[in-house]
Amino acid sequence: MSHLPDATLRRFFAERHEPGRHDAELWAALERATEGGKRFRPLLLMSVHEALGGADVEVAAEVAAAMELLHTAFVVHDDVIDGDRVRRGRPNVSGTFAARAEAAGVAPGRAAGYGDAAGILAGDLALAGAVRLVAGCGAAPGVVPRLLDLLEHALRVSAAGELADVRLSLDTRAADLGTILTMEEHKTAVYSFELPMRAGAVLAGADAATCDRLGELGRLLGVAFQLRDDLDGVFGEEAVTGKSALSDLRAGKCTPLVAHARTTPWWPQIAPFVGDPALDEPAAARVRELLEACGSRQFIEDLAAGYAEAARSVADAVGLAPRLQVWLAATAVRSAA
Repeated sequence: MSHLPDATLRRFFAERHEPGRHDAELWAALERATEGGKRFRPLLLMSVHEALGGADVEVAAEVAAAMELLHTAFVVHDDVIDGDRVRRGRPNVSGTFAARAEAAGVAPGRAAGYGDAAGILAGDLALAGAVRLVAGCGAAPGVVPRLLDLLEHALRVSAAGELADVRLSLDTRAADLGTILTMEEHKTAVYSFELPMRAGAVLAGADAATCDRLGELGRLLGVAFQLRDDLDGVFGEEAVTGKSALSDLRAGKCTPLVAHARTTPWWPQIAPFVGDPALDEPAAARVRELLEACGSRQFIEDLAAGYAEAARSVADAVGLAPRLQVWLAATAVRSAA
């Protein structure tokens, strides 16, 4: 089952590879950006579809591939927003194009601007591709408009969440934990979990009540997932997670980890490092020690476990197959690379 969305993605890119076209390099970089991921969004859609008795796996695979393109679009744009040049241990789209420009003799600042332009444009192509796959998935009449409504809703909410994330990092006032959790739900949970789960249910012909419960399940799992991702952003190993363990601290990201640390007596020692663009690995190591000493790391780990447990309760109520419940629970503690 898991190979079907991959086959759809390969076909999608093959249809767009025309050597000599002005956008050929963007498509090639975008295809590379989809490689190496865990594909859990497509797998989530396909698993929900199967668990609820869905029979048209070819149609489901088209929509599942759209979920991966949507994720790729957000990842590529997010790297531009964060100023990151590496993803999954290798140059991302922006980093690839910036490096090419520098190799051609372009000054670093201008090369970085070129890289960011490429990242924005490649992300736009991925967004358009996701919509195209959903619109042409071949689902029964009446289903496609529902899927497009779900996709549009996820785009709107995720865009607001991303902007809120950046805004919170600029605000000198300390945001409370509830505000930050809402931002993370909007930024990640809606498109990464709620959208594929609802889409899988719609494709399987599930009733509205089941779709709503799956939406609730997705939001709970998504927050648990993002909490783990926040921990990886500080404590993770880049070779394992594929993401820098310095960028969140350098950017001064207002994560639940930071929000909790602010409430502890250790914060005056931690604060000078958060938002320091020159933060190096020795300084980051000191921050990690302080975050463990003040109990913030344990607090976030416990909070993530609580969300995952609440998600399992909803999964029981919906009556999902036991193997799917196990898979969802495992997903909630995996990295978001």
